[in-house]
Amino acid sequence: MEQSVVNAQNNPAQGNTSGQGLSTVVPPELMGWNWGAFLLTWIWGVGNNVWLALIALVPVPLVGLAMSIILGLKGNEWAWQNKRWDSIEQFRRTQRKWMYWGIAAAVAPFVLILGVVLILIGILGYYGYIRW
Repeated sequence: MEQSVVNAQNNPAQGNTSGQGLSTVVPPELMGWNWGAFLLTWIWGVGNNVWLALIALVPVPLVGLAMSIILGLKGNEWAWQNKRWDSIEQFRRTQRKWMYWGIAAAVAPFVLILGVVLILIGILGYYGYIRW
């Protein structure tokens, strides 16, 4: 796999094909699931020049879910085709950051709700409304 990464960057005939549109050949090592695109949909799309991701904002039932799945499947390919990247490594680092932010955005509401519930239980217990 590393040999193909080196070849993609150093072979002038193949070169860096990122940002050249939808007809661009995507390096095979970039094909696969994109968690950042799946979890952050339209936000990820704006950041990666994938304007099709804005369809996730359409207020029709299941359109957002369908778009999330499509972005998860095609996100790497579309991001490579629509935005100029210095290298495959830079692309992967950036998409990894999107993944971490997506996980944080998905987990944060649960952590916030748990914190509020625990604070309310503590307050109710302090004032005697809940007995242990």
